[in-house]
Amino acid sequence: MTTQIETSHQGADRTLNFIQAVIADYHPRNFSIRLWDGTEWPAETPDVSFTLLLKHPAALRRMLRHIDTDLSLGEAYIYDDIDFEGDIDAVYPVADYLAHQDWSLGRRIRMGWDLLHLPGEHAQHVGRRAAQVQGQAHSIERDKQAVTYHYDVSNDFYALWLDRRMVYSSAYFSAPDEDLDTAQERKLDMLCRKLRLQPGERLLDVGCGWGGLIIHAAKHYGVEALGVTLSQPQADLANQRISEAGLADRCRVEVRDYREIDEREGFDKLVSVGMFEHVGEALLPTYFQRARRLLRPGGAFLNHGIAISATESRAKGPTFSNHYVFPDGELVPINVTLHHAEQAGFEVRDVESLREHYALTLHHWVRRLEAQHEQALQVADEPTYRIWRLFMSGSAYGFEQGRLNVYQTLLVKPDGGASGLPLTRTDWYA
Repeated sequence: MTTQIETSHQGADRTLNFIQAVIADYHPRNFSIRLWDGTEWPAETPDVSFTLLLKHPAALRRMLRHIDTDLSLGEAYIYDDIDFEGDIDAVYPVADYLAHQDWSLGRRIRMGWDLLHLPGEHAQHVGRRAAQVQGQAHSIERDKQAVTYHYDVSNDFYALWLDRRMVYSSAYFSAPDEDLDTAQERKLDMLCRKLRLQPGERLLDVGCGWGGLIIHAAKHYGVEALGVTLSQPQADLANQRISEAGLADRCRVEVRDYREIDEREGFDKLVSVGMFEHVGEALLPTYFQRARRLLRPGGAFLNHGIAISATESRAKGPTFSNHYVFPDGELVPINVTLHHAEQAGFEVRDVESLREHYALTLHHWVRRLEAQHEQALQVADEPTYRIWRLFMSGSAYGFEQGRLNVYQTLLVKPDGGASGLPLTRTDWYA
């Protein structure tokens, strides 16, 4: 027993010495670190933003075993090797600092040697595991596996922290302190006004989620709407909500891939909100060509999707998001999106960034999820709760730093040379 205690103390001392060496130049250090044996390295500031908890002797090695990506840090958190007390948003500037350190080769070698000499026993992990999608990337079958992995957690889980319409995309705020329900309704209405929907028009919503947009469009703008999703639970709840709203004669949701839609009569308007990120860069020509084919001449297509900054390096190795959040998800810069849209024959009429709006939205979601922690464990497990908490707070930081953006791009299929659009956007903001 005495030998085990001495070994534990030695491991704690080595762990703390390693951490202190790695972040020696981070000032002012507004966070503390607490080890499994109660050893604590206090913050330098009186206001402690968070405390990093290392739950067992192997925790640090598990955190840093993939030093070039965020995968091991994410796994260490979701499987309770580590935890955070306090504001999780405050963790990201520290992680950013470490990710951008330009350490010399000699220092990296010494750090690797020191890390290997820390305790390395493996903890047993239970709960949600990484996605195991199979088949050709972005084939219809594999895309369905990827979407199912993300969205079929539980409708009840998403309902805990989304707005009452269950809109799973950026809201549109008039002020930073506006409530989420109001901001999401404003976003839905803005989408309809940008498309200039008219009674009797046919609207296709690609990646419609739980049907919030098509219900709004059918109820307030009198359109006939079809929504498609690859998630059966989403479609079931969406159609239930459509029926409850008395709109079953005007809109419906089907489980279909966008590549399987080939309506002869076509659609007057198309919209895609938060689905574009799943398409894959290699499939963007197919995506826009299919959209153009489905549109009637003079029709408009509003594409709402997240983009990565053109100056941001893309991850070269496995990432936390691809393993645990969005398998096969790909973000491209907005210039790539516009290039493929124009190559498919669309005219680009308007591009609006909602970057700050998405950061605000994500902060709402994280706080709402945190407030429903116990309820979340009734419909999902602890790793699932931690996955969504981590990826949403991390995404908020990405939007705030400008590494991520989200754009609403209005495209038109010209009817000859005529766009069919008015000279100004006055009706959008009236």
